[in-house]
Amino acid sequence: MTDYFALIENETARLAKLTTAPETPLPTCPGWTLADLITHLGTLHRWVTHLVTTRAQEPVRSRDVPNGLAEGEHGDQAWLTSGMAEMVRTLRATDPDTPLWTWGPGGRAGWWARRMAYELVVHRVDAELAAGLEPVVEPAVAADGVEEFLGNLSSAGWVTRRLAALDGMAGATFHLHATDTQGEWTFVPAADGGISWERGHAKGDAAVPAPAADLLLLVYGRRPADGLTVHGDRALLERWLRTATL
Repeated sequence: MTDYFALIENETARLAKLTTAPETPLPTCPGWTLADLITHLGTLHRWVTHLVTTRAQEPVRSRDVPNGLAEGEHGDQAWLTSGMAEMVRTLRATDPDTPLWTWGPGGRAGWWARRMAYELVVHRVDAELAAGLEPVVEPAVAADGVEEFLGNLSSAGWVTRRLAALDGMAGATFHLHATDTQGEWTFVPAADGGISWERGHAKGDAAVPAPAADLLLLVYGRRPADGLTVHGDRALLERWLRTATL
């Protein structure tokens, strides 16, 4: 089982090493610089700490939680790391089954540890791509990240509203098959923009066999399907992927 606290700490450390050029633009986050990314993540860390500490049962906007920065100020490496450490301490000290508001399914404090772990994995990849590096995500971590994405997608209203507008997508079947670790998933888009999904082998309108890291970056829109084997309707898959990016 993935140790989400260790993953959060490791991903933050890897990201912190890339903060020496804060004005670097992020091609995978159009309009953002590395400084914007650091500020986004550090703000989320403090938001999650607030949610868990107050045992929030209703939504709280991240911008309504003080992040310690002046208006328009960006966070730096020390600010990012300190916010992460406080969040991890708070989550470690909290029973993961504690009822808590979550924007995804579950409604328990433990959901936030997994969510923030993959928030960091994907954004660390963004920073490495901007620095001209080749990102590496361990296969088991990437496979769990694919499942986390699939499990949360139907609750991401800002994404499902876009997906619901796609014609001819409801009822299509997509299959992802990790080739370097255990992991096969089939998902079917619904008319409301959400998906139903399950583990296991199946035929699909489009199927992608690839290393788990490639599948994770594919569903998150951090790599194109170009260069990957796609069985079936590649155009249908690419259309869904372009719209599903979190």
